[in-house]
Amino acid sequence: MARNVDPQHWDEQTWRARRWQAWFNASLNTLRELYNHNKGFHVIQTIYGCDLREDNVIQGFYQDSYDGRDFLTFDKETMTWVAADIGAQITKKRWDVEIGDNQRWKRYLEEECIPWLRSSLEYGKETLQRKVRPTARVSDRSSHDGLTTLSCTVRGFYPRDITVTWLKNGESRQQETYSEGILPSGDGTYQTWVKMEIDPKIKAHYSCHVEHESLLEPLSVSWEPNNNLIPVVAGVITAVVLIGVIIGVVIWKTKRPGKEPGMGGFPGLAGPCTPA
Repeated sequence: MARNVDPQHWDEQTWRARRWQAWFNASLNTLRELYNHNKGFHVIQTIYGCDLREDNVIQGFYQDSYDGRDFLTFDKETMTWVAADIGAQITKKRWDVEIGDNQRWKRYLEEECIPWLRSSLEYGKETLQRKVRPTARVSDRSSHDGLTTLSCTVRGFYPRDITVTWLKNGESRQQETYSEGILPSGDGTYQTWVKMEIDPKIKAHYSCHVEHESLLEPLSVSWEPNNNLIPVVAGVITAVVLIGVIIGVVIWKTKRPGKEPGMGGFPGLAGPCTPA
């Protein structure tokens, strides 16, 4: 993108960033006094931009938050501000009368933001518009009261939007599932986890259902409880065989004729304490 934009653009963005920095400093001091926060670490955040959906529906948004909680949200239809609490009412009243600023925000969100979004998508289409298929893996672990927690791990997908649900006998159990959110993987793709508790004594077919725009059809991965027992059974058999071998060796050494303390090794071969 840097090669396709006039250098003057970056000078202007630097100037805007410095203005934002000064605004954030002043606003943070104001909010600390407003909420009587004289000590500790505090954060003010602003998010604004626009969404362009596949059906060409455009959405613009602006929102301020303080210490992780909503503070003010801009309603571009009425060109007024929505206060999240009593403390925000003071700022709301002051900003509502700034008609010129509110008109500029409405114009930016509805007219200026979308062309910038489209041009950014064009500049970075090889990365931003690519589609990477997800992979899914299901696992289980024992939980409380004899229940079992099923986990569906989905990795390596792009873009970010994805739908992951657990199905019981083909029916969605969305209300019974817990998601840990969608997180970046560090390689330009995303990952997520979806969990659900079940009673293993109730016979049912469970599967992880994944929908993503990179898939021609949904991805489905079934949970197979019998397959999950194979490593456990194999481990038990291996342990039994090893115990049997150890017991056999002990019996053989005990019954071996002519055996003296301190003389090891197999018959016919010199051991560390056996003269050659």
